[in-house]
Amino acid sequence: MSDLLTGFKYALSGFGLLLKPGIRLFVLLPMLINALLFTAVITYGASLLGDFINSSLTGWLEWLQWLLWPLFVIIALTVVFFCFSIIGNLIAAPFNGFLAERVETYLTGVTSDGDEGPGMIIQQMKDALISEFHKFLYFIVRAIPLIALFFIPFINFAAPFLWVIFGGWMLALEYLDFPMGNHNILFPELRARARSNRPLSYGFGLGVMVLTLLPVINFIAIPVAVCSATKLWVEKIKQEGE
Repeated sequence: MSDLLTGFKYALSGFGLLLKPGIRLFVLLPMLINALLFTAVITYGASLLGDFINSSLTGWLEWLQWLLWPLFVIIALTVVFFCFSIIGNLIAAPFNGFLAERVETYLTGVTSDGDEGPGMIIQQMKDALISEFHKFLYFIVRAIPLIALFFIPFINFAAPFLWVIFGGWMLALEYLDFPMGNHNILFPELRARARSNRPLSYGFGLGVMVLTLLPVINFIAIPVAVCSATKLWVEKIKQEGE
């Protein structure tokens, strides 16, 4: 239970790292790109609506503009609220490895001096694809039986609890993959190290799950989780593997 609570606390520790020197660029840049994208889409939509009102709603139909503009604002705010984090996650994905690297450098004071030539980059991409493939298979093989439990009488009452536990475990693996992937640790070894710290990993994954479910906070849940996973890796998991 102590390790479970410690892991949960680690999930929240990333908040204190978001704006540290050398880190904030990889947090703010994806958010800025996301904000500019939504601003451009909303501005374009407002322009189209304005053109439609000016060209079509003339004479006795002018009163409709007082209905259309508030309706447009409501729709725009709804789209931003429900889609901002989803699109932001896609935009942030290429930055997460770099974010984890900068966080580890900040925490340890050690700068990566590995080969960053084209050959190494291609190898890292291949390793990442292999790791993602293993992760996908791992998820599917376990998710299908868990989903089936929802349809089995007398057992289905336990299915939601098992799904939450499994979701926490997968989130732990997902975010630990960023700092560990920077050290060329593929999914099988990642899973073994997380399993050797199972209560810690579960607590961390459940903490990340809570962050993703909180309105507004879920906008920054991914960079927080990447920072938190890197801190967990540096201070706990990495040292035990050495």
